[in-house]
Amino acid sequence: MSVLLARPRAALALACALPAALSFAPAHAQSTAVATAAAAAVDPERIVVTGSREPVPAGRLAGDLVVIDADQIQASTADSLEDLLRREAGLQLQRNGGPGASAGLMMRGAGVGNTLVLVDGVRVGSATLGQVAFEGLSLGMIDHIEILRGPGSSLYGADGAGGVVQIFTRQADGRTRFGAWLAAGQYGALEGSLNASGRVGAIDLAGSLSHDQLDGVSALRPNDQFGNYNPDHDGSRRTTAQAQLGWNVVEGQRIGLSVMSTQLNSQFDSSEFLPSDYAQDNRPDFRNKLDNQFAALDYRAHWGADWTTTLRASTQEDDLRSGGTQIDRFRTRREQLDAQATWRVDGDQRLTFAYEGLTEKASSSNYVADVKRDNNALILAWLGQVGPVSTQADLRHDDNSVYGQVTTGRLGGKVKLDETWRLRALAGSSFRAPSFNDLYYPGYGVPGIQPERGISMEFGVDGRWEDFDVSATAWRNRTRDLIVYESDRSLCPADAAYDFGCAANVGHARMQGLTLSGGWHLGGWELRGVADFLDAKNTDTGARLNRRAAHQLSLSADYTSGDWRFGAAVLQVGSRPDGSSYQLAEETTLDLNLRWQFAPRWSLEAKLLNATDEDVQPVRDYQGLGRQAWIGIRYAFDAL
Repeated sequence: MSVLLARPRAALALACALPAALSFAPAHAQSTAVATAAAAAVDPERIVVTGSREPVPAGRLAGDLVVIDADQIQASTADSLEDLLRREAGLQLQRNGGPGASAGLMMRGAGVGNTLVLVDGVRVGSATLGQVAFEGLSLGMIDHIEILRGPGSSLYGADGAGGVVQIFTRQADGRTRFGAWLAAGQYGALEGSLNASGRVGAIDLAGSLSHDQLDGVSALRPNDQFGNYNPDHDGSRRTTAQAQLGWNVVEGQRIGLSVMSTQLNSQFDSSEFLPSDYAQDNRPDFRNKLDNQFAALDYRAHWGADWTTTLRASTQEDDLRSGGTQIDRFRTRREQLDAQATWRVDGDQRLTFAYEGLTEKASSSNYVADVKRDNNALILAWLGQVGPVSTQADLRHDDNSVYGQVTTGRLGGKVKLDETWRLRALAGSSFRAPSFNDLYYPGYGVPGIQPERGISMEFGVDGRWEDFDVSATAWRNRTRDLIVYESDRSLCPADAAYDFGCAANVGHARMQGLTLSGGWHLGGWELRGVADFLDAKNTDTGARLNRRAAHQLSLSADYTSGDWRFGAAVLQVGSRPDGSSYQLAEETTLDLNLRWQFAPRWSLEAKLLNATDEDVQPVRDYQGLGRQAWIGIRYAFDAL
C-alpha cells in the first residue's frame, strides 16, 4: 500500500491513497507463526551475528533472537519470504493481494519502515518509500535468516526500532553441493531454482539462480472503496541471481565478494486521473517493475587470538517503475563503508569498535530534483560474561546531513540459572528516519520532518531440554513523533500544494505484548507452537493502531517415517482495524505438505495451501489466494 503513496501524480489520486497509507504510521505488530523447535529457542551454542555485529554463541546474547535455517526454509509451506518470516519469526504481514504483491512486515507494533533488513550485512530497501520490498526477494537464494526482535538501532542505525532481519545468501562450507528444484501449482504457479557451492584450494564459491511466476487472481475485490477494482488477474514474475566468492589469503584472513540481482514484474489494480478531464480510469494494466542489485566486497582478518577486524565496501540500488499508462519512477542508491574491530579483553569479554559511512541518493519522476543525504556513525559494543551472567551494552551515535544527530543505546543481561533455564532482560532506544517521500514528495513531504523515537524494554525466560524447549518474552515499546499523514490543513505548510494534507510528526504510541513459543520432538513427531498477544494503541486518542491483530497463533505438526514426511500447519490471525470504521475479520488457514524421498538424492514433494479455502483479506479490499495445490521434485547432491 505504501506504493500507492508514491504512485499517483494527480492530487486527487494522492488524496485517495493517503487513507490507506495511514496504516503504515507505526504499523503492525509482532505476531507469529510456525516457529520450528529451533526457532522457538535457538541453540545456545549456535554462532550468530545479528545480535552483536560479531559471531558469538546465541546463549550469550540478551536480545530475543530467532534463526531460520536451511532445513526450516525447505520444510516450510510458506509461499514467499514474507510468509516465511511471519510464520517462523513473529512478524505480522500486510500485503496488497497474493504472493508477488507489495508487502510489508511489522515487528512488535512498529511500522513497516521500522523493520531493518540486511542482506549479507548490506542495508537494502527503498529510501524513497522507507521500507523493503520483501516481494522482490526469493527464498531460493537464502541459506539462513537471523531475526533480532526488539530495538536494533544501537547496532545498525535508523529503522531498527521494531527489529532487524538479516538474510544470509547461499555460501560455501567446504563441501561440494548441488541442488535443483522444480514445482508447479494452481493459479498458474511455477517455480524453479538451481544452487551450487564448492571449494578449490583457497577459493570458495557459492551461487544460486531462481525464477517463479504466478497468474494469481484480481488483487482487489469488487466494490472497493476507491473504485480501483479491475477483474483481470494480477500476477507476478520474479528472477533472482546470487553469488558469493571467497579467497582465503592465509589462515585467518579472507577476502569475500557477495553479489545479488533481483527483477520483479507484478501487476496490481489502481486508477489514473489524466488530463484533460482528470476522470478516474482503472482500466490500464498497472505494474510494479522492480530491479534490485547489491554488491559487497569485504576483508576479514584475525590478528592472533585477541583482535578481529572487518572492512566492507558495498553498494545497493533499488529501482521501481510503477504505473499503467503513466509511469512513475523511484530510484535509491546506497553506498556504504564499514570498518570494525573487536578486541577480546580476555576469553569471555569482547569490545567492538565500528564506523559506518552511508550515502543515500534518490531520484524520482515526482521530485523537483535529485536528493541526497550522508550519515556517519560510530558504534561501541560490549559483550561480557562472568560465571553464569552475560552482559551486553551498545552505544551508537549517528550524524545525518538532513535530520541531524541521534544517539541510541541498549543495555541487557542474561543469567544461566542451570543447564535448563535462562533469564534475560534488555532495554534500548531506537529511531526511524524519515523517508525521502516524507521529506520531498510534492504536496506531501515536509523537509523539516524529524525521526520517530522509541524506548523499549523486554524480559524473557528460555528453557531447553533434550527434546523440548519453551520461551516467553514480555515487552513494551513507546514511540513518539510518529511520522503520519496529517489531514488538518492548518498544521501543514502554507503552500497550496498541501491542501490535501502533509507528512507530520504527530502523536505517541504504546505497543506491548507477550510471545510464548515451544517445540517438542518425540520419536518421529515434531510439534511446534507460537502464541503472540499484542496491545498497540495511539496513546493520544486511545484508539488501536491500524492492522494490528491482538493475537496471532501458530501450530504445526510433522511426522517422519523412513522416506516419508507428513506435515500440517495452522496459522490464526485475529481481527484488526483497517481505518476508523473497518474491521478485518479473523482468519485461520491450514496448510498440508507431504515429502517422499524415492531415491537417495531425489524427493517428490506436494503441499496444499489454505486447505479449507479460507477467505483471506490481508488489508482492506484486497484478497489473497484461495486453496492452492503444489507438486514439485527436488534433487540434492552433497559430498565431502
